Amino acid sequence: MAKAKKLKITLVKSTIGQKPAKVATVRSLGLKKISSSVVHDDNPAIRGMAASVSHLVKVEEMN
Repeated sequence: MAKAKKLKITLVKSTIGQKPAKVATVRSLGLKKISSSVVHDDNPAIRGMAASVSHLVKVEEMN
């Protein structure tokens, strides 16, 4: 069975001054402080959440 791809998502910009929906998206990804990182399975839901806050996060693919 193929190994599932992972995404490493890092918060690089503060959520201060952002709309509440963007702040909620960042929090639901599991990010709290700048430079905090989380690893999630690569799926369309996580990709969409990361894309909606792409100006605040950095996304890296991991194998």
